[in-house]
Amino acid sequence: MSWVYLGLLVLGSWFIVSWAFAWGVLAGGIVSVISFWVSYRDVTAFIDTMAGQSTVEKKGGAPGKTKLLIKFWLRIAVIGVVLLLLIRFGDINVFGLILGLTTVVFTITMSGFGVIWRYYFSRR
Repeated sequence: MSWVYLGLLVLGSWFIVSWAFAWGVLAGGIVSVISFWVSYRDVTAFIDTMAGQSTVEKKGGAPGKTKLLIKFWLRIAVIGVVLLLLIRFGDINVFGLILGLTTVVFTITMSGFGVIWRYYFSRR
């Protein structure tokens, strides 16, 4: 759904504001969606690893936890460098970039509203 919302945001930005603003929305959205996808994959793999361990192995400390934290901070650093390069050397509208970075938040919010809507209005 994030890709659909990103497409709608880019088209709306292009028609309402300008192509430079829409380019910023697109760049921020791509960074946001890819970061969320990588995070989702890492957390899912971590949970699968932890589910396979016995309680004796968990007490000694999980090497997967350290790996997950290192990957998290590396991803944050890469995002920072990408955003720095986009702002410094790209012709990016910063407000469009910020709007694009909220794509995943918007997707999660709309999905939550959809679940609430179906729960309360499912004629139970």
